[in-house]
Amino acid sequence: MNSTIPGSEYLTGTLDVISQSLSIPVLVILLILVIISIIALGGFISEYTSRKKVDVKTISDGIFSISSASSIDDLKNIINNLNIPKSQKRVLTKIAETEDLNNFSREALARKLVENEEEKIDDSMEKTDIITRIGPTLGLMGTLIPMGPGLAALGSGDINVLAQSLTVAFNTTIVGIGCGALCYVISKIRRKWYDKYTSDLDALSDAVLDYMNK
Repeated sequence: MNSTIPGSEYLTGTLDVISQSLSIPVLVILLILVIISIIALGGFISEYTSRKKVDVKTISDGIFSISSASSIDDLKNIINNLNIPKSQKRVLTKIAETEDLNNFSREALARKLVENEEEKIDDSMEKTDIITRIGPTLGLMGTLIPMGPGLAALGSGDINVLAQSLTVAFNTTIVGIGCGALCYVISKIRRKWYDKYTSDLDALSDAVLDYMNK
């Protein structure tokens, strides 16, 4: 003998309405994630082809050259002639232009400039990091939402509705996991690039600070 709690049908009905009302938003967001992922892939390929590769010898030689600069103007020329990205040259040049500041203020400005570069990196990776996390989640939601009507249709013998529900479920799973996997790979490789970028910038900025604080 089956028994139900009085009023439970209203609760389950409300949950069913809420879950089914999320179907369209989930599908729309998944389509948006696909577009963003494709754009991110294009930006990644473009960055890879135009990326300046800096080896350890370049950084080492740059530190020696900076430490042996004969004047501030010579220091700026050395920085401009280094085979490093322009963004790093801008930061180092700004540090080299702080001869009127005391050591503590110069170091504070240098830290802020380096932190600003790190914030730019975080901003550039924010979208792919978010998709890495929410892509599979939305894919799972898109899988489970149509399963309710699909199972109900199976119970009533409507195979067509069940087939449509399963098609939507599998498609959303593939799209969600695919977007998440693609953005994970992009974020992983970019993070390796940017970690080296910030490491090189820290080393060079410390060399400039040591010269300026003499």
